[in-house]
Amino acid sequence: MRITSATYQVADDRSDAELLTASGESPELFGRLFDRHVDSIFGYVRKRVGPEMAEELTAETFAQAFGGRERYVPVHESAAPWLYGIATNVIHRARRVERRQLEAYGKAAAVVTPGPDDFDEADSRLDAHSAAGALVEALLALASGDRDALLLFAWEGLSYDDVATALGVPPGTVASRINRARRYIRGRLDSTDDWMGAQHD
Repeated sequence: MRITSATYQVADDRSDAELLTASGESPELFGRLFDRHVDSIFGYVRKRVGPEMAEELTAETFAQAFGGRERYVPVHESAAPWLYGIATNVIHRARRVERRQLEAYGKAAAVVTPGPDDFDEADSRLDAHSAAGALVEALLALASGDRDALLLFAWEGLSYDDVATALGVPPGTVASRINRARRYIRGRLDSTDDWMGAQHD
């Protein structure tokens, strides 16, 4: 299921910042901002918490954005980084739901059902599934700020500057968090590779 709004699907050349400013006097204009960004925000939330909670948390994200629209600081013409930041904070309050979703990714990758002609590929599949499980465990073990920065960058394609805006930290901090997260995950995956190699010897 996807949250949509057919009410305000009207062409508008104004930037997000201009719409947010104008929505202070004309709240209905916020609907146009909603239409521009709901799909990407919903997709991000769904990836982090799964389909069951995605609609509710996306709605909460836009409710908070609407309530705080007059406090929006137009650092960028696009409000996307601001909205991703609100969504990330909403997700933090549903951390157990995110954990279950990440664990579900690992379980899905760990399902091995070879047919009678598939045994030649069993080792390579086992390697891939073990790596997927290690990746999920590594993501769960990251500090929340490191995980947020990495997923906004890797899943949503935000620039370091946009991630910085979303999380309210300097771009240098974003770079440090992403680099630290990458090093940690790479180390966990390397350890898995070493363990699997030992098992195959």
